[in-house]
Amino acid sequence: MLEFSTERRFPQVRSAIVVWFRGDDLILSRFASHLAIMFVVALVLLSGGYGVEDLRRGEGFSLRVAPPEEVTFVSWGTGGQENPGFLTRGVAPITIIPERGRQGVIVYVVQSGDNVSRIAQSFGLQPETILWSNPELETWPDYIVVGQELLILPLDGAYHEVKAGDTLQSVAERYSVEPSVIVESELNDLAEPYELQVDQRLVIPGGTRPLVPRYVQATAPPPPDAPQGSGNFMWPASGYLTQSYWLGHQAIDIGGGTGTPIYAADSGYVAFTGWMGGYGNYIIVNHGNGFETLYAHLSEIRVIAGQGVQRGQVIGLMGSTGRSTGPHLHFEIRQGGVKRNPVGFLPRG
Repeated sequence: MLEFSTERRFPQVRSAIVVWFRGDDLILSRFASHLAIMFVVALVLLSGGYGVEDLRRGEGFSLRVAPPEEVTFVSWGTGGQENPGFLTRGVAPITIIPERGRQGVIVYVVQSGDNVSRIAQSFGLQPETILWSNPELETWPDYIVVGQELLILPLDGAYHEVKAGDTLQSVAERYSVEPSVIVESELNDLAEPYELQVDQRLVIPGGTRPLVPRYVQATAPPPPDAPQGSGNFMWPASGYLTQSYWLGHQAIDIGGGTGTPIYAADSGYVAFTGWMGGYGNYIIVNHGNGFETLYAHLSEIRVIAGQGVQRGQVIGLMGSTGRSTGPHLHFEIRQGGVKRNPVGFLPRG
């Protein structure tokens, strides 16, 4: 490596011009060095106002060879800064900032198209955590509307509001955790003697609690000539699967446009039609073989209670009635009164 310095000619400007070459090829290296020296001298003469006599006296510049290991980058110095006489190894500091999760409970405002499962997924939580942090959802997870505010924990567990008579031990037992789990959580900021106050909120890391299953009873009796179900179910609507089956949502949601046809998944008779809370407009079809199917949030019902229906018959239209954040079909399959995962009974592919 060759370095040329102009410090002596202009002390207020300290600069360096560097040419680094490899010595793999002796002839090429010598040729390159000669060209480099000629280029440096010409550049100085043109820009610095040096004369031939300066060059003869060696004034205003110095030339030296530095080993390659000293070379990392080319640095141009300016007045008022101290530069070394040759290129030095530079420092490139990198600050690594560790990622930290959320440190507290936040409020989330429900948006169009949201459901409990989707909200939980967006925050990296289990759907049950959303339910156990918002008691109004526990008995009806679909009971959310656009603009509703939900409490979101920074970790999986539960959020408990202290009631009269609650103790640290009773709260821990309710959520199947040890009292130490609640005490040691920095989110609770508890101190001895750990006396709880009414309306105080406690984060229960890893806390769980049983969910009470919901059941809607069919009311219409079967007609004498009611079609018998085969147990071979078809998809009740075309669209996207927007929410799957889980503990707090024992059904599937199929999203689509308002007015999308809803079909009877199997033959049977209409046991109930009408309106119910979060379901909005819904239909229950009894298939006469221990199975029932439920279709909710309909914009229009096209059958009546007691009517026989065939597999694939249009029974209603998709909508967003009841507690819904967008048009979709809430579809349940019940066997002997127990809600089953519909995906296990529907064709694939």
